[in-house]
Amino acid sequence: MSPGPRSSSSPRWRWLLLSLLLTAAPGPGSAFYLPGLAPVNFCEEGKESPECKSGIELFVNRLDSVESVLPYEYTAFDFCQAAGGKRPSENLGQVLFGERIEPSPYKFSFNKEETCKLVCTKTYHTDKAEDKQKLEFLKKSMLLNYQHHWIVDNMPVTWCYDVEDGQRFCNPGFPIGCYITDKGRAKDACVINSEFHEKDTFYIFNHVDIKIHYHIVESGAMGARLVAAKLEPKSFKHTHVEKPDCTGPPMDISNKATGEIKIAYTYSVSFHEEKTIRWASRWDYILESMPHTHIQWFSIMNSLVIVLFLSGMVAMIMLRTLHKDIARYNQMDSTEDAQEEFGWKLVHGDIFRPPRKGMLLSVFLGSGTQILIMTFVTLFFACLGFLSPANRGALMTCAVVLWVLLGTPAGYVAARFYKSFGGEKWKTNVLLTSFLCPGIVFADFFIMNLILWGEGSSAAIPFGTLVAILALWFCISVPLTFIGAYFGFKKNAIEHPVRTNQIPRQIPEQSFYTKPLPGIIMGGILPFGCIFIQLFFILNSIWSHQMYYMFGFLFLVFIILVITCSEATILLCYFHLCAEDYHWQWRSFLTSGFTAVYFLIYAIHYFFSKLQIIGTASTILYFGYTMIMVLIFFLFTGTIGFFACFWFVTKIYSVVKVD
Repeated sequence: MSPGPRSSSSPRWRWLLLSLLLTAAPGPGSAFYLPGLAPVNFCEEGKESPECKSGIELFVNRLDSVESVLPYEYTAFDFCQAAGGKRPSENLGQVLFGERIEPSPYKFSFNKEETCKLVCTKTYHTDKAEDKQKLEFLKKSMLLNYQHHWIVDNMPVTWCYDVEDGQRFCNPGFPIGCYITDKGRAKDACVINSEFHEKDTFYIFNHVDIKIHYHIVESGAMGARLVAAKLEPKSFKHTHVEKPDCTGPPMDISNKATGEIKIAYTYSVSFHEEKTIRWASRWDYILESMPHTHIQWFSIMNSLVIVLFLSGMVAMIMLRTLHKDIARYNQMDSTEDAQEEFGWKLVHGDIFRPPRKGMLLSVFLGSGTQILIMTFVTLFFACLGFLSPANRGALMTCAVVLWVLLGTPAGYVAARFYKSFGGEKWKTNVLLTSFLCPGIVFADFFIMNLILWGEGSSAAIPFGTLVAILALWFCISVPLTFIGAYFGFKKNAIEHPVRTNQIPRQIPEQSFYTKPLPGIIMGGILPFGCIFIQLFFILNSIWSHQMYYMFGFLFLVFIILVITCSEATILLCYFHLCAEDYHWQWRSFLTSGFTAVYFLIYAIHYFFSKLQIIGTASTILYFGYTMIMVLIFFLFTGTIGFFACFWFVTKIYSVVKVD
C-alpha cells in the first residue's frame, strides 16, 4: 500500500453507491472519492488523540525526467537521507512502474512553522574519486532535468507556477536544479530566476518553501485535514552553513569547479487554513491545471460524434442491403425459374471451410479474449473510482491480477475454435495458448528489465518480483488455461448453419479493392480515428509523467472502439463475400488488428515530435515497451473483428434458404 490513508471500515456497498454518484458528477475531480482511502486528521502538538496526530511525514518517491525513460531511486542521489524510518510497502503495480517510496528527513508538526531549518550539509572534494562521481551524477541529472516527487498525506507536493495565457500549472514534481549553457542559454527551470546567469554553471535547488493548506473539520471530529501541499524550490549559497539564514546569491556549481564544494539543504514550512476546499475534492486543483485538459473536451466530443455518425451509416447500409439480398434470395427459391445463384449466397458451401494456420488463429483468439475481458473489467472499476491516482499502482495491479485469473476463458475460446477448425493437436493448442503471447510479452519485458538493471534504474524490477510474476503465470494462469481448454474440447464442435462442400470452390479474379491487403489497410483507419486523442493522453501519462484521470471518457472510447472495429470488419467482410471470396477468418482478424499498426506509427510520430528523450538506453526502452503495447492492442482489436465477422456470417447464412 501507499503511505497515508488506510482502509476505512465503512460498508463497501455504500462506497460503491457514492463513487457511482461521484463518477456521474461533473468536474475533473469527480472520480477522486476513493473507496478504501480514509482521511487522516491532524492537530497541534499536545492535543493529540487516537483519532488525531500532530506529526506530518513527508515521503519521497523515485526521480524521473521527460528527457530520459530511466527513473532513479531517491537514495541513488547524494541527498539528505532519513535516519531509519519504516518504508511503506508497495503493491505489484507500483513495483512494475518503478515507484520507490521512502521516508524522508523532512519532518514537521501540524501548525508549527519553521524558517530556514537545516536538514543536512553535503561536502564534495573534487580530488576524491567517490565525491567526484557523486557530483557528476548530480550534474548529469540536473542537465536531464530530473524531478523530485514528494508525498504528504498521500497527496503529491506540487510546484505551481504561471504558464502562457495566464494559466497556472501545478506540477506534481520539481527539478533538482538547472543548467546555464556555455553560450549563456537558460535551460528548463533556470528561466525562473534572473540571478541564474553564469555561463556553463549548474544551479541546485537546495531550499524549499513548503506551504501546507488545511481544512478544519466541522462535523464533530477533531482537528484538521490536509487539502494541499505546495512548494517553491529556491537556491541559496548559505554564507553560514551551520546557521543558514536563506539569503544571498544562488547556490552555483561551475562545470569546471575544483576544490571543496559544500551544499546545505534547508526548508521552511508554513500552514494556511482553507475554508473553501474540502478534503474530498483536494485533487481538483492539480487536475484542473493539467495542460490540454480544457482544449481536448471538444476534440473528444467531435471524434465521438463522427464515429457515431459513421456507425449509423454503416449499420443502415448493412441492414438495408442485407435485407434486400435475403428477401431476393428467398424469393428466387420460391419461384420456378430460379436463376443461377450469385453474390454471397454462392459461397455457402465454402464459408465455414477451416482457415489455413487454424492453430495460430485459435491461439490468438484465446489470448485476445483474455485481454478483451481484462480491459473491460479494469476500465469499469476505474470508472467507479477504485483505481484513481490516489490509490497508487492500483490500475496496473488490477490489470495483472485479472489477466492471470482470466486464463480459463482464453483456454476455452482457443479450444472451441481450434476444434471447429477441425484441429486434433489439442495439447499443442493448450500449450501455445498458455505460453506463446504471454511468452513474447515476458521475453520483451525481461530484456527491457536487463537494460534498466544495467543502468541502475529504480524501474528495474527486483528478482523476487520477477519470480512472483512467473509464479502467477505458471501456477495460476497456466492451470486455469488448461481447465478452460478441457471444457472447450469436451463440448461438441460449433454447429454451422450450412454444410461445407467436399471440393473447395475456385475464387474468381479479384478487383484491387477486394484484394486482402487494401481491405486490411482500410479497415484499421476508422477504429484508430476514434482512439488517437485518448492515445495522446495515455502516452503523455506514461512518458511525460502526467496524471491520467479521464477513465469515464476512456471507457466510452473503449465501447466505441469495439463497435467501430466490429462494423468496419463486417462491412469489408460483406464486400469480400459479394466478390465470392470466402477466406474471411484471417482477414477479419487482421482487418481490425491493423489498428495496432496505426498505433505503432502514431507512437513513432509521438516519440519524434513530442518527446525530448535522449540516449540509446532510453530509446530502446521506449520502443521495447511500445512493442508490448502494440502486440496487446493487435490481439485485442483482432479478436473483436473476428468475433463480429463470425457472428455476422453465422447470422446471414442461417436466414437464407440453401438447397
